Amino acid sequence: MIKRIDATEKAVELINILKEKHGDLMFYQAGGCCEGTQPQCFEKGGYYQRTGDVCIGTVEDVEFWVDKDLFEYWKHAHFTLTVIDAFGVGGFSLETPLKKTFQIEYRIFTPEEEKDLEPVTRIE
Repeated sequence: MIKRIDATEKAVELINILKEKHGDLMFYQAGGCCEGTQPQCFEKGGYYQRTGDVCIGTVEDVEFWVDKDLFEYWKHAHFTLTVIDAFGVGGFSLETPLKKTFQIEYRIFTPEEEKDLEPVTRIE
């Protein structure tokens, strides 16, 4: 099965730092509005998903949720979670006090990959 999301080593290191400090985490990638368009990291349960939102997989046992409309737009793309040294838009994410920002890099799945993608979970 082909994963829909992976993370860079730097992103994994930051996730583990945040897990140590905050416990179980979750990511949510929205399509815009006040939280911006970068993924937001919250304590697990600290953000309530909407009906139809999609969990595309996990990174370090942390669920990565995507807004239902954004998923429809990017469902043919692989997500790679990265991190940069910068203050992100909105500032709601747990990495903000560390002057870090999670980001997503996208690439389109090959036709072969599309045939063997991991299933997603949707909020019903």
